[in-house]
Amino acid sequence: MCEKHDPLAAIIAAAMPQAAGPVAPRPPEQAAKQQVIKPVIHNVLNVLAKEAEAQASRRRRLWELSHACHCPLVGVGFPLGVLRKLVDKVTNGKVVADDYEVHVGAVTECGTRNRLSEALQKELERRYAGVLLRFRNAKSTEQVAELWRTAVNNGDVAGAFWAGLTHPRCTAELEEQMCRDLHMVQHQAGACVRADINKFNATLEDNKRLTHDLSKAQQRATALLAEKSAESERHAAQLMQLRAQVVGKDSMIDSLKIALEQLRRSIPGLESRARLAERLGQMEERERAMRNQINELKLELARAAEQQAAPVQEEARQVVEHVMKMPLRLSERSVLCVGGRNGNVASYRELIEREGAQFAHHDGGLEDNANRLEASLAAADLVICQTGCISHSAYWRVKDYCKRNGKRCVFIDNPSISSLARGLEQASAD
Repeated sequence: MCEKHDPLAAIIAAAMPQAAGPVAPRPPEQAAKQQVIKPVIHNVLNVLAKEAEAQASRRRRLWELSHACHCPLVGVGFPLGVLRKLVDKVTNGKVVADDYEVHVGAVTECGTRNRLSEALQKELERRYAGVLLRFRNAKSTEQVAELWRTAVNNGDVAGAFWAGLTHPRCTAELEEQMCRDLHMVQHQAGACVRADINKFNATLEDNKRLTHDLSKAQQRATALLAEKSAESERHAAQLMQLRAQVVGKDSMIDSLKIALEQLRRSIPGLESRARLAERLGQMEERERAMRNQINELKLELARAAEQQAAPVQEEARQVVEHVMKMPLRLSERSVLCVGGRNGNVASYRELIEREGAQFAHHDGGLEDNANRLEASLAAADLVICQTGCISHSAYWRVKDYCKRNGKRCVFIDNPSISSLARGLEQASAD
């Protein structure tokens, strides 16, 4: 393919003068004659042996290779851009020929020593200096061939092709084998390039589709981000408003606390008065309860005269039995009964006061003042809560107060006297 001479080669040859002209090899007789007439330093035979060894170890130049090696060497050794730059530099201008013509012209000029072949030689030496250093350690043709096969297996043949062809131990047989191997490598590389092109085109289609999907996803993400930003700003504004309201309420609470403290300081003896008022309310409540008890006793006495004596005695006997069984010590203690039936209050009082305790009653706010319930709870040592005959509000107030202050409380479901006795008996057992 590259043996046909192209007009570009003539253009390049005319544009650049020969550097030094081809160097004609010296005849062996003349070389030997010149070697013989050299001045003898120590030993003429040693000098002649060293010169022959140096001549045999010299690497070949580009123009000294066979013409069949120039085409593959230029093809794999130089990228097209680098080759065109070297041709432009040698011709002092810009070559307008296409890539094939530049390649053919360069291959033709490699057959002789000229400015272009010397420039190509220098570029090959510079570009593949590392590979040349590795091939320099080869001392035989077999070692050179082994290095070349390793490069082919590794897929890096450009530098190894140049280093192997120019090696002093490269024979004609090895040179031909290297050209054959490189020819097959180029075929395989072409097939790989075609496969890579198909994969590349498929990758381009996938990339186009993925780019389209990415654009849609970015648009959705931008819309969501804008929505979240607006929502975040709205929440931040609401948070600022709530913080302002909290600060205002805290300020109001502080001002009310200061006003309350000032009011307390302005009234001397406020705590003593509050305690006395509490005590007075308890005394009034007890007095009213005693009056109610007297009235109920009168009614009970009238009813008892009409009823049979046996049931009354049986009930009294059961009450006494419960009282006798009660281990709870109520002596000199204040017992508050909250709720219950008004008709049983007198019996409650008799049962409690028989144990030496003081009895107080509060109906849970039905008739008695609900605000005095807490004062009555504070004055009592034991609280009896009739859960079956009390309002929900009073029940929760009693339960909460006893829990907060650690005061003992007995809850009774049935408002009868026997239930009260059993509840006190259970409380004493606990």
